[in-house]
Amino acid sequence: MNVKRIVAKTSREAMRQLRDALGPDAVILSNRAVDGGVEVLALPAEDIAAMAPPVVEERVAPPSHRARMQETLPEPEPEPEVTIKRRLIERVAVPTEDSAQLAQSVISEIKSMQARLESQLADLAWRDLPGRDPAGASIMRDMLAAGFSATLAREMLETLPRGDAEQAQAWMRNTLMKRLNVMQNETDMLDGGGVFALMGPTGAGKTTTTAKLAARFVVRHGADKLALLTTDSYRIGGHEQLRIYGKILGVTVHAVRDAADLRLALSELRNKHTVLIDTVGMSQRDQAVAEQVEMLCQAGKQIKRLLLLNATSHGDTLNEVVQAYQTRGLDGCILSKVDEAASLGPALDCAIRHELNVHYLATGQRVPEDLHLANRQYLIHRAFKTRTLSSPWQLDDSELAFAMSGIQSIQRESAVALG
Repeated sequence: MNVKRIVAKTSREAMRQLRDALGPDAVILSNRAVDGGVEVLALPAEDIAAMAPPVVEERVAPPSHRARMQETLPEPEPEPEVTIKRRLIERVAVPTEDSAQLAQSVISEIKSMQARLESQLADLAWRDLPGRDPAGASIMRDMLAAGFSATLAREMLETLPRGDAEQAQAWMRNTLMKRLNVMQNETDMLDGGGVFALMGPTGAGKTTTTAKLAARFVVRHGADKLALLTTDSYRIGGHEQLRIYGKILGVTVHAVRDAADLRLALSELRNKHTVLIDTVGMSQRDQAVAEQVEMLCQAGKQIKRLLLLNATSHGDTLNEVVQAYQTRGLDGCILSKVDEAASLGPALDCAIRHELNVHYLATGQRVPEDLHLANRQYLIHRAFKTRTLSSPWQLDDSELAFAMSGIQSIQRESAVALG
C-alpha cells in the first residue's frame, strides 16, 4: 500500500499536487492543518482496487461491503479556510427578520427593566433623605418650591457642609448670592457707551426697556449723544412705539431691515456716544433667531447683546431662550416683568446655571422709573419670600422622593432620546 503524503500552503494547492501525483481517482485518507499549510494523505486508485474483495454475484451488497465502499469514495475537495469562515459568519451575522425582531424585543425589555430598577433605587435614596439628612432635604424642598431647577438643587446638595437646618439655609442663600453675577454699578456702562442690542422673545418687554435705558443715557450725556435703532418692522405699531419714546426724549429713531441697513446706520451714527438697538421679538424656536444673531455679529462694529428674560416664564422656557440666543455669546441679561412674577426662582436659576450677568430689573411700564440695578441680596430674598405653605406647588418631605425620582427619570429618558 503506497500512501502518498502531500504538504502545501493551501488546500487548493494540495489538491492540485494530489491530482498531478496520483490522478483524479485518488482516495483521500485524511487532511489536517499543519505548521506552514495543509497535510493530505491519499492512496492511488489502483491500491484501493487491489484491496477490494472479489465481486459477489448479489444484487445488493452486504452492509459491511457497502460500508467499505463508502470509505473508499473520494472525499470532496476541502474548502479554503477563508471560505469556511465566511460561511460561518454569514450564518451568525445575517439574522432573519424574526430573529431581528426578537433581539429588539429583548433589548427593549432589558432597557425597561433597567429604567424601573434605577427609578426604584432613586426613590429609595430620596425617600431616606429626610431621615438621613434633614438639612439637605430642607434645602431640596425649599429650592424646588421656589422654582429653582432640580439640577441646581442637586449641585447645592453635593457641596452642602455638615450642620443643622438653620445653618444649611444660611449657607444655601449665601452660596446662591455668590454664584449670581450682577452689574455692581452702571457707571461703566453709561460712561463707556457703545452699541447695545436688546434681544429676546416676543412680549419680553424689549421696547419699553430700551426706552428706560435711553432715558438713563439722556440724563447722563444728553439727547444729542444717543441714537435709537429698531429692527421691528413686523409688529404693527412696534416702530411707532419706539418713535414716540424717542420724541419724548428728543432722540432720533432709525429703522433698519437687514445687515446692510444696520452697517450703514452704524456708520452714519459713529459720532454718537451710545446707540441702542431694539430688535424684533421672535420665538426662541424660530430659525430666524440665528439669522438675527448673525446680523448683529456682522454689523462691522462691536455690539453688546443683552438678553431680556421674562421673569414670569417657566424655567424650561427660559432655558430654551438662553440656549437659542447665546450661540455667539451674550454680554448680560435684564430680568423683565419682575413685578408680575410669582417667583424669581426660575429666572435666577437660569442666570446662575448659564453664568449670565444680570444688569437690570424691569418692574413696570413707567419710563424711566421702573428700571433698577440688580441686587443679589434682594433677588435671593425675594425668590424665597414668596414661598408659602398654601402654595399648590409646596412639597412635603414624604413627597420629595417621588418628585426627585420622577425628575431623574424624565432627564434620563431625555438623554437616551437625544442619544
